[in-house]
Parts: sequence; C-alpha cells; structure tokens
Amino acid sequence: MLRLVTAWQVSASEALIGLRREEGQTMAEYGVVLAVIVLTVVVAITALSTSIRGAISGIANILPGG
Repeated sequence: MLRLVTAWQVSASEALIGLRREEGQTMAEYGVVLAVIVLTVVVAITALSTSIRGAISGIANILPGG
C-alpha cells in the first residue's frame, strides 16, 4: 500500500513539473523579437528610401547609356 501511495505522489509531482514548463513562452518571445526586428527594418528602409533612390539615380546617370 505504501508503494502505491509513493507512486501516486511521484506521478502527481511529475504532473506539476510538466505544468510549470515555460517552453511556449519562449516561442512567444521569439515572435515578439522577430516582430520588433521586422518593424525596425521597415522603418529604416522607409526613412532611407529617398536617399537610396537619389544615390541609385546618381549612379545610373554616371553609367553609359543612362
């Protein structure tokens, strides 16, 4: 009988440990970091688009046939 109670306690503690895992939160954190990086890149490209367009136009005018 004591072995049965001990086995039940062990399985109950393993179940509680399984509930405390935070693996799902890690994926959510990766998603947030990825969203911040993408937003930063989009803002940087938008802010620099006029400068980049002018630089490409200047290079195109220097090249023959431009």
